Amino acid sequence: MSSLAAFSCRLRRYYLLYSLGFIVFVCLLAVAERFGLTPHWIGQIFLFATIAIYASIGVMSRTSDVSEYYVAGRRVPAMFNGMATAADWMSAASFIGLAGTLYYAGFEGLAFVIGWTGGYVLVAILLAPYLRKFGQFTIPDFLGARYEGHFARVVGVFAGVLASFVYVVAQIYGVGLITSRFIGIEFEIGVFVGLAGVLVCSFLGGMRAVTWTQVAQYVILIVAYLVPVTILSYKITGIPVPQAVYGRVLQELGVKELELFSEPRENAVHAQFRARADEYARKIVDLPESLAAERIAQVQRVNELRTTGASAREISGAERALRDLPRSPEEARLKWEKVRQDSLARSVNPAAHAEAFPGADAQSKTSARNNFLALTFVLMVGTAALPHILTRYYTTPTVREARRSVFWSLFFISLLYLTAPAYAVLAKWEVYSNLVGSSIATLPHWVASWARTGLVRVEDINGDGILQLAELSINSDAILLLVPEIAGLPYVVSGLVAAGGLAAALSTADGLLLTISHALSHDLYYQMVNPHASTQRRLVITKSQLLVVAVVAAWVASMRPDSILFMVGLAFSIAASAFFPALVLGIFWKRANKWGAVAGMVAGLGVTLFYIARTHTFFGGSMEAAWFDINPISCGVFGVPVGFIVTAVVSLLTPPPSAEVQALVDYVRLPDGEG
Repeated sequence: MSSLAAFSCRLRRYYLLYSLGFIVFVCLLAVAERFGLTPHWIGQIFLFATIAIYASIGVMSRTSDVSEYYVAGRRVPAMFNGMATAADWMSAASFIGLAGTLYYAGFEGLAFVIGWTGGYVLVAILLAPYLRKFGQFTIPDFLGARYEGHFARVVGVFAGVLASFVYVVAQIYGVGLITSRFIGIEFEIGVFVGLAGVLVCSFLGGMRAVTWTQVAQYVILIVAYLVPVTILSYKITGIPVPQAVYGRVLQELGVKELELFSEPRENAVHAQFRARADEYARKIVDLPESLAAERIAQVQRVNELRTTGASAREISGAERALRDLPRSPEEARLKWEKVRQDSLARSVNPAAHAEAFPGADAQSKTSARNNFLALTFVLMVGTAALPHILTRYYTTPTVREARRSVFWSLFFISLLYLTAPAYAVLAKWEVYSNLVGSSIATLPHWVASWARTGLVRVEDINGDGILQLAELSINSDAILLLVPEIAGLPYVVSGLVAAGGLAAALSTADGLLLTISHALSHDLYYQMVNPHASTQRRLVITKSQLLVVAVVAAWVASMRPDSILFMVGLAFSIAASAFFPALVLGIFWKRANKWGAVAGMVAGLGVTLFYIARTHTFFGGSMEAAWFDINPISCGVFGVPVGFIVTAVVSLLTPPPSAEVQALVDYVRLPDGEG
């Protein structure tokens, strides 16, 4: 038996024992809950026990060898590299955000499933084997060698750091969301608690530690994802195979939607939300006078409650409303516009779950279809261009193993993506059947506990004491975490889901932080500033950069940026527009040169960033300025073709690359040899 086969056999034995041990651990906690172990302790045990497992693997995998730190010694077998890639890939967006997006978007949310899985076809055909044949450590390494110098490397470092930073902020935000809910600490503190879990995995052992930690994290996250929906499927249909039976529930859900949408009280609630939207529109038009009038009215209300002997709770609520008033007309405009948009959204029935490309007229249906196709395209191409994913294929022993590991990656990823639609349908059925229409006074306990986090809101706008659909608001990032409680499952299942979400967020954050620190230390410092740096100095620089970037990312995440899925989508657009044209043309077109690549990367990235600034409200933009009504999340659909066109045109107008570079292209593309 070869050394690689023996190594792979040992790994299978170790991780089989680990998986069995984790299942026993969950069963013991379930028994302990039956005997009185409180939910507070269950949440803490789950989260701290799993972080301890990851930390132990990180400590045992510590290394000072450059090859081990950057690419795990290039000895990760295909199946385990596939598991590590799947864990690296299935971030908080996939684990936490996808089910919630499908819950609200229905058919349109399938763009994420199609794009994210289809992207691995592009990885297998266009990139993974050729990058492994090239060897080296990072994607900017390939750009620097293929495009003869540091220009393309510097642009690659900038784009890679930007895309990875946006992505890692979303992961750390997800970590804060989970820790704050399940161990009862403030969100901002939870972000930095999760950061500690990230650092212990990646700081000491680099890619080696991260790889073996991610395999362990995949086991936890896939078990955590499948268990609740399997139980919920059995509860609703009697069959514990949600992927096969949720279609039947979807048909029944369609009937339920028709009943709810035509209910008179629901229509009355819509009218009240529409009136609220109109009121805020008037306030925005009348700024700044409307803000001053609002402040005077709130002060008068507080004084009136104090003089009439109102309860302390009423006075406290009025004082809080006064404190929460915007401090400036600009702040009021942003805050009130957000409330107006939320009220408008709740003033109409949501689209039917199974309706393809919903819209009130032909134009809106065309817009929905265009956005579906644009998002699918961006996610596919972005998947094939994300540096932290492509770097994983440097870690396999051979080119053949790189190809096989793409297959294993897609297999392990599909276990989650084929289940996400079932999650959305089954969760929506439970909410529509057992929650909507019930008395607000008797709502389940989880509604109040999640309301304290701000992720669930109930507003009895018509005062009838009955919960209408429009009066319930659930943040899309909370849907998956809520499913065990919505279904009335034991709290140990909620703790398991939280542990899975934490594993997904930490695994991706590890890979992204490594990508950023390697780009700054290896591609900038070692390749450009100090090529004669010792191994020890290189690793010290890498670890210091990793620590700095992690702290900055946690600080940004603590300010509660946009939704997880939107930030991840933006990272995909940035990576797609900056890297995909340069990588594909660099492998398959000898005539592509450094001037074309640099111009194409800058132009593609520039168009993408310009469009996001032009259309997203955070940057003062508006969808009124959108091109073809394409949403900001799909901004890469404009940057990618611009990158291809500019690269081709500039390359043809400038001298061809050297003979050495053309020989490198031949070497990378020929199947013989292992690089």
